[in-house]
Amino acid sequence: MRRCYLPVTIGALLLTFWFSPDAQEIAAGVAIFLFGMLMLEDGFKLLGGGTLEKILERSTASTPRAIGFGIFSTTLLQSSSLVSIVTISFLSAGLISLTGGVGVIFGANIGTTTGAWLVAGLGLKVNIAAYAMPMIALSIVLVFQKPRVFRGIGYALGGLGFLFLGIHYMKEGFDAFKDQIDLTRFALSGLAGLFVYSLIGTAATVIMQSSHATMVLILTALAAGQISYENALALAIGANIGTTVTAIIGSLGANFQGRRLALAHLIFNMATAIVALAFITPLRGTVDRISDLAGIAATDYTMKLAVFHTIFNVLGVALMLPFLSRLIHFLEHRIPEPAPDVSRPRYLNEAVDEFPQALEIALRKEVLHLYENAAELILHGLNLHREQVYATDDVAGLVRKSRKPLEIDINEGYERRVKTLYSGIVEFSTRAGDKRIAPEIAERIYSLRDVASNIVQAVKSIKHLRKNILRYTVRSHGATTELYDELRTEIARIAVEIRKLGLAEPQGRTALWLDQERARIEEDARSASRRVETLIRTGQLDPTAATSFMNDAGYAYDAMRDLIEAARSYYVESDTAMAEVERILALDEEELDEALSGRQGSGSSPPPESTVTKPS
Repeated sequence: MRRCYLPVTIGALLLTFWFSPDAQEIAAGVAIFLFGMLMLEDGFKLLGGGTLEKILERSTASTPRAIGFGIFSTTLLQSSSLVSIVTISFLSAGLISLTGGVGVIFGANIGTTTGAWLVAGLGLKVNIAAYAMPMIALSIVLVFQKPRVFRGIGYALGGLGFLFLGIHYMKEGFDAFKDQIDLTRFALSGLAGLFVYSLIGTAATVIMQSSHATMVLILTALAAGQISYENALALAIGANIGTTVTAIIGSLGANFQGRRLALAHLIFNMATAIVALAFITPLRGTVDRISDLAGIAATDYTMKLAVFHTIFNVLGVALMLPFLSRLIHFLEHRIPEPAPDVSRPRYLNEAVDEFPQALEIALRKEVLHLYENAAELILHGLNLHREQVYATDDVAGLVRKSRKPLEIDINEGYERRVKTLYSGIVEFSTRAGDKRIAPEIAERIYSLRDVASNIVQAVKSIKHLRKNILRYTVRSHGATTELYDELRTEIARIAVEIRKLGLAEPQGRTALWLDQERARIEEDARSASRRVETLIRTGQLDPTAATSFMNDAGYAYDAMRDLIEAARSYYVESDTAMAEVERILALDEEELDEALSGRQGSGSSPPPESTVTKPS
């Protein structure tokens, strides 16, 4: 079907141009209008810098606010399709609720009616082509500037210019076209007209992927007298149905939440269309009364069409709002949440690719998902149950009691639960780096990829430890068992502290304890060899076990370093005033070495655990 779509469309256009040269002007007007919408969207993405996404995240806490955001954003952007795709993206990334997303869709349907008012009230009554030419000329100058803001303004200005120019050519094309062919001969009245022209409006919107473009086409044809007012009403209803196709296409790469929202969009628009078709006669009467009150002439059918478009969209929202909770329940039942699969990326999908804010936050959530998998695998690899470690106040005591081996295949767990996720994160972050995103966002994305790398390296280190953990900690081997228990305790304790860091409020997180932990690790690593030598001399440790322990200690300390570095990069904010103070106070590598050398020279012992500042 898709293979035939392009050649059939091109063939149909060429055939139309052959029989009617004036149709070229109409087709060119539509093409210019759609190109203007694309430029306007690109300009917003450059100029907004994630503004829409940030506002969306804050504006969906309640249904009225979500509807208000949908109205405002669609009025501003003149594209309900873009608003729908952004909403699906944020819903897929888990940033907004399904109820909030449905509210935005409701509002977007009302917001899209403002386009009809602009065209009917201004575009068809003023020579807007005179404004379009200078706008396009100025936009080209701005587009080629280096600053992102200038380029964004240039694209937005050019987009508006092409929108105006497209409307002009559609209007001129229909005025010329009516001298050759009178399309009103094909007008249909009654139920047949409503049904046929609703289907035509739906098909036109599906082809152009824009209900706004369809409405402009309808209004210009109506202004030129090429379609009847009654058929124009049916076309407008059909355009509302067709616009759901964009949301459905946008949801194909989304998760279950994105598909739920696309289905909600379809249900809402279909229900609104059915109500409008069923009550078309009383709605026409309401339009006439409102038009009389507003001073709209009885023969100004373009303005009356704008009134009708607004009335039936507002009516649809009013009818659906009381059933919102039932709609949400139906969506959740019809498209159930799939059983969690820890081996597959949970938040990385094509729906979040286009918007920097959603992209970055989805990646953060996926890295956290990777860490949760890794933390469980690390602790199980040490023969420790994760939930017991997190629940205890005495990690060392728990480690001494944990002698029963856990039946896990750490290599299989690594391949299935860590490596697969890490591959998805690397692919996603690389794909994100190829997009036009702000340098600071790109830097944070690459930083998150590095966090994932640290987590993976920590798991690899534990894989090396697993064999001797089973050998020396299931049954007591004297000093050797004690040495391995200390390694297990330190790794488990760091996992507990990282969990506390994650549970703490963002403003309460600090990097200072991470530096202290790192200092403690480095000191323990340096003193390990001296302790082993002492145990060998006193006969408490045989050389074979000592060699194994020293190799394993290297892996263990590497795992601890990687976990702490991952926690620092992931949790500690880099753009706050507190972070700046902490950077000044934090120990750099040279200072850390000096501090450790001085402590070892004086023979002082490591700081007691009570002196380490830890998050609450």
